[in-house]
Amino acid sequence: MSESTVSKPARQDYEQALDQSDRNVAAFEGHEKNIFDRLQHFLHGNPTMVPVIVLIASVIAFGFVAGSNFFSAFNLSLIMQQVSIIGILAAAQSLVILTAGIDLSVGAIMVLMSVIMGSLSVKLGIPTPLAIAIGFAGGALAGFLNGLFVTRFKLPPFIVTLGTWNIFFALTLWLSGAQSIRSQDIDAAAPLLKIFGESFRVGSAQFTYGSVLMVLIFAVLWYMLNRTAWGRHVYAIGDDKEAAELSGIRTNRTLLSVYALAGLVCGLAAWASIGRVGSVSPQSFQEANLQSITAVVIGGISLFGGRGSIIGPLVGALIVGIFNSGLRLAGVDVLWQLFAIGWLTIIAVAIDQWIRKLSS
Repeated sequence: MSESTVSKPARQDYEQALDQSDRNVAAFEGHEKNIFDRLQHFLHGNPTMVPVIVLIASVIAFGFVAGSNFFSAFNLSLIMQQVSIIGILAAAQSLVILTAGIDLSVGAIMVLMSVIMGSLSVKLGIPTPLAIAIGFAGGALAGFLNGLFVTRFKLPPFIVTLGTWNIFFALTLWLSGAQSIRSQDIDAAAPLLKIFGESFRVGSAQFTYGSVLMVLIFAVLWYMLNRTAWGRHVYAIGDDKEAAELSGIRTNRTLLSVYALAGLVCGLAAWASIGRVGSVSPQSFQEANLQSITAVVIGGISLFGGRGSIIGPLVGALIVGIFNSGLRLAGVDVLWQLFAIGWLTIIAVAIDQWIRKLSS
């Protein structure tokens, strides 16, 4: 049989069906996004934009309500001074909340370490740099203790830090005898303790070294969280701890480092608080815990962990300061200032829940 008489096999049925098939790209009904969907996606990818928008709107609104004095360089720099301590504590709080935890003891650690620094340097005559270093070490140890209870004994962070808040506060009263260390005594024995209360001028604005410290802390933490493997591990743990463990991350070790670092930042806040207040008082900053959490929430860091930028709480602290300053200049009673901050916190959580729907 010659090659010319060999017939080619008939094309298979599925090949014919392929030629006749629809070549249009598959599309899903209703995939077009409206303006709210686009906004939701944008804010999900840029969580810091929410507090930034609120900050800009607040400045503009209170500028009209409170008058031209609100826009003065001196008033705006004064807001930076007023929020410096809460801002530093918010930085410490943010580290823990990013891991889906919470630390109710940051304010108590700060006050305890300020009492330790003041007592060692003023009452016992220990060199001030050594007293400050001991305060830093004590803050890191207190944070490490929180982390140990959370990781080793598997206790909820809320319960652990609620308990250690009482422990640290009791130790503060015991060490201080419920007595303050006066500003004159600090000036005579340990003036270095008040260095972050000193100010310098830039034009008509006046800043303290404490506000500079706050910005530097946020800058360092931003680098650690965004440019190091440790930072990626922190976000991974907050997003899904079990998945992080399966991927090879030593979650307990990372959590211990987070709590210890948060305690160290509280030690820095203790040093700055002495300069801010001008004395060492065991009764100072009683509302620091709630205020730090407020700054974190308004700053766009999710209470469920794993989402948000460390810069957000800095903006959140400034928003709280602007609300307080603007309402005060407008003659609004302190009661209604708290009322406004409360609603602002609730709205911030509601926005976070709305944005998180994309990842659910």
